[in-house]
Amino acid sequence: MATTCEHRVDFTVLDAASILAIALGGTTSSYAGPGALHPPAVTGAAVIGAWRSQDGAVKLQLRRDGTYAGEVSGRRQAARGTYLVEGESVVLRDDSGLQTAVLVHDGELEMAGHRLLPAASAN
Repeated sequence: MATTCEHRVDFTVLDAASILAIALGGTTSSYAGPGALHPPAVTGAAVIGAWRSQDGAVKLQLRRDGTYAGEVSGRRQAARGTYLVEGESVVLRDDSGLQTAVLVHDGELEMAGHRLLPAASAN
């Protein structure tokens, strides 16, 4: 009995923003301490302010009015939009509608593989 193997190739083309959104959408926290089933909720006051990576490549300003502004080295246009605190993360939504999850843990933010510290601490 001969068996044929049929290969299916998906040629979906995604831009970098789509891939980043997919990758961040499935991100889970590495926090595994007590209460791991119910991670601690983050309050808006805990994330308001200026944040930056240690190398200065990523900068993020979260404002009290629910808006943000960000800069990434090598990107021509600054990112800006609104944010919403959800559980242990902050969801950024830029003016184009792209959503990016930012994890909050131990006084730091993690966004797209970059660790952000309060701007005063990152120097």
